[in-house]
Amino acid sequence: MTLPDFAIEAAGLVKTYPATKTTPVVEALRGIDLAVPRGAIFGLLGPNGAGKSTFINILAGLTRKTAGQVSIWGLDIDERPRDARAAIGVVGQEIAMDVFFTPRESLEVQAGLYGVPRRERRTDVLLGALGLSDKADAYVRQLSGGMKRRLMVAKAMVHNPPVLILDEPTAGVDVELRRQLWNYVVSLNALGVTVVLTTHYLEEAEQLCDTIAIVNKGSVVACEPTRQLLRRLDSRTLVVTPEAPLAAVPDLAPFEARQRPGGDLAVTFKTAQAGVEQVIAAVRAAGVGIKDLRTEDPDLEDVFVSLTYAAADASVIAI
Repeated sequence: MTLPDFAIEAAGLVKTYPATKTTPVVEALRGIDLAVPRGAIFGLLGPNGAGKSTFINILAGLTRKTAGQVSIWGLDIDERPRDARAAIGVVGQEIAMDVFFTPRESLEVQAGLYGVPRRERRTDVLLGALGLSDKADAYVRQLSGGMKRRLMVAKAMVHNPPVLILDEPTAGVDVELRRQLWNYVVSLNALGVTVVLTTHYLEEAEQLCDTIAIVNKGSVVACEPTRQLLRRLDSRTLVVTPEAPLAAVPDLAPFEARQRPGGDLAVTFKTAQAGVEQVIAAVRAAGVGIKDLRTEDPDLEDVFVSLTYAAADASVIAI
């Protein structure tokens, strides 16, 4: 069988919720065009209500699309819905499982629902990989929140799908459990599993994702390799440690200056308009003695804000 170039493809995907007596028509997705490369760790980012969960629910078969085409692992979700859904494992935002089962029983039941023969089940392997072996026979209700989230990942992988979708998987999980979970996800990706991730921890997306799509108000506003996306902002920041504490932030127009906690002066400038030497000259001309300095490139948070919240602010001003 020839493997598809894209693990997930969506073209002109629309989801509209009809008006009710109390709410107007809601356009959750407005013609989404998206292609997730096979073998990638793909970030799907956006503010709350942007349409990310709606998109995932359509892939999982929990929500009916209004228009457009979607395929998973080359399988159209309308023409071959069962095969398409069998090609993905989905870890949702909410913890949902029978608290009176043990983790072992939960995985066995899930594998049975997918029709996995007993001899092909990987229950103990999955429990071990996610650090749940010592809790295999405890009741789920006795597990911590982080353990339950890891169990949800194990449940999503019982049928060995080629695509894993993680919707806010580390929300409320402590740093150590988050690290363990990502180590496992990275190891799955190394074995060829395509991972689609939504998260509000932008540093996670920046470190883990090969490609990132940013969704805002039901539309894709950017979809590029992570490094390329970070280069979209034509700006850098010069961080100056002054020789003496500043009484006030100096006016360095046309550069943007702000004081950080601890006393450092951060000066942001457009690289097409000025160089570091010009910024340093402006700082000195304002009477600021320089004890130390460094430069910072934009991070994913900067890009995210510029593509989502800045656009939202502009629309409010236009009104």
